[in-house]
Amino acid sequence: MMNIIYIKNDLSDAAADALIQSGEIAVDTELTGLDVKSDRLCLVQLRGAGSDDFYLVQIRAGAEYPNLGRVLTAPGVPKIFHYARMDMGMIYKRLGFFVAPVFCTKIAVLLARPKKGHALHNVLHEVLGVDLDPEMKAETLSDWTANLTKKQQLYAATDVLYLHDLKRVLSDMLRDTNRLELAEKCFEFLPARCMLDLDWGERDIFAYNPK
Repeated sequence: MMNIIYIKNDLSDAAADALIQSGEIAVDTELTGLDVKSDRLCLVQLRGAGSDDFYLVQIRAGAEYPNLGRVLTAPGVPKIFHYARMDMGMIYKRLGFFVAPVFCTKIAVLLARPKKGHALHNVLHEVLGVDLDPEMKAETLSDWTANLTKKQQLYAATDVLYLHDLKRVLSDMLRDTNRLELAEKCFEFLPARCMLDLDWGERDIFAYNPK
């Protein structure tokens, strides 16, 4: 059973401690849009491994979140994202720190299955045999800056419901294809990739261009 805990301020000390002690945390965010430079962070969703508690932390203008920061930077506690590049960039932009250590299921699934897609609903169906409610998808475009409806809360919590299982299966797939070490190096590079997103233009500095 999902116990959704909607918080309009920082995590409590007890909640932060419980998440860290779980040993592994699934994380997602809701944003005003997908432009890392102009859009903003609205919500951070967290679930500790083996827990039925789903924390939805609404990010408000001018507020500080030291316990959330303590959780997201806890050493030795992997934080699992799907498309960590966007989430990490937006968290850094608003809260001023990079999440670490990180496991990105989007990167993992592309390395494990190079010719397949990476949209989360498709990955969950193909890798875990899980089908999400298609009607819930419309909530991604709803207003995440206002008080959240029950439907928004359920949608947000569901985004972190399966990430622990997905990480476990993808880790095995990466080991089988001898790409786990490569994936880990990609995860370590994510802060630099986020800084390029925030402080650079569209030109790919890794591409060859003789001009």
